[in-house]
Amino acid sequence: MKKCVVSEKCGGCTYQGMAYERQLAKKEEEVRKLFAGLGTPEKIVGSDSEYRYRNKAQISFEEGRDGSIRMGNYAVSTHRIIPVKDCQLLPELTNSIFLTVKELAEKLHIPVFDEKKMQGVLRHVQVRTNHDHTKALVTLVTGTETFPKKKTFIHLLREAHPGIVSIVQNINSRYTSMILGRKNIVLYGNGYLEDTLLGHTFRLSSGSFYQINHAQTEKLYRKAMELADVKKTDTVLDAYCGIGTIGICMADKAGKIIGVEINREAVRDAAENAKRNGFENTEYTAEDAGIWMRKAAGEKRRINTVIMDPPRAGADEAFLSSLVRLSPSRVVYISCDPRTQVRDIRYLKKYGYQLRSIHPFDLFPFTPHIEAIALLEHANSRKEMKAYE
Repeated sequence: MKKCVVSEKCGGCTYQGMAYERQLAKKEEEVRKLFAGLGTPEKIVGSDSEYRYRNKAQISFEEGRDGSIRMGNYAVSTHRIIPVKDCQLLPELTNSIFLTVKELAEKLHIPVFDEKKMQGVLRHVQVRTNHDHTKALVTLVTGTETFPKKKTFIHLLREAHPGIVSIVQNINSRYTSMILGRKNIVLYGNGYLEDTLLGHTFRLSSGSFYQINHAQTEKLYRKAMELADVKKTDTVLDAYCGIGTIGICMADKAGKIIGVEINREAVRDAAENAKRNGFENTEYTAEDAGIWMRKAAGEKRRINTVIMDPPRAGADEAFLSSLVRLSPSRVVYISCDPRTQVRDIRYLKKYGYQLRSIHPFDLFPFTPHIEAIALLEHANSRKEMKAYE
């Protein structure tokens, strides 16, 4: 596939033009440098697909000087649109839906949102696809709840793309860099997309967190499950649980899975996903994970393993101090930024946790992003586990 013609302006794929083997070597070397003095990372696990792997993407709109509609991605650190018709990281269905939305907006004279004037309708479109990119959830982000010619728009969009299973209108009238607003209106379907991951079914809504590279996520989760080495006598805390993916994937091996997540919508999805997959040994709570762990430690609840997958900024000190107080025998730390992961591991080492292994994965070909799993065990964990058994 040819190098993307707008990659330098867009900034989304800074490794465009670089052979994939070189990309992997570059990322592997970066992880090795970051963990120097802590441990030696394993060889990075590359992606089977370099292109068309993203299962979620959004695109933005603005009015051109001639009154036409411009569609594309924001240039890095700006709200300046770089026109994009065919992003190489997106499946054909996603690119095609984006183009159809633009064409329908022009045909039906639906005004795009003007951030300076804070008026207009169409602002962004988000598309989520399932594992084989044949089904889609489309979220139309509008600046107002009013959507002229809405029924015609939805009819024509569905007619053009039968793979669309649901269409949601999300209202975002704020001056913000956030794509989604707080209010959703289901225009067609159930308001969610279903997907399968490691043989389990998950319900994905517009705002759900879900790893964007499906095949690599299955590799990542298999490794996380191997490192967790969960048994029927174990209680596992899935911190930052989101819609419950990693916990549900290992629920058949555990005595109990406890998921904690501050996002209430995600917690509802997690509970529903556990029910859909037939698990009754799960418990989900909408609360800050650090606060929950402090309470659990005070109640002397025994948590054998903590699975943590924090945002790019990593875990804050309040979370880490609560983790230390809870004192699980094993911590499986999944990170989308090894820099903050290293920082957090250094903190945990001061309180008796030893880094056993580091496993980097490439979930984002053509970008500098790296995913990594670290296994930490408490210095006394082997003795404690033996006594417990």
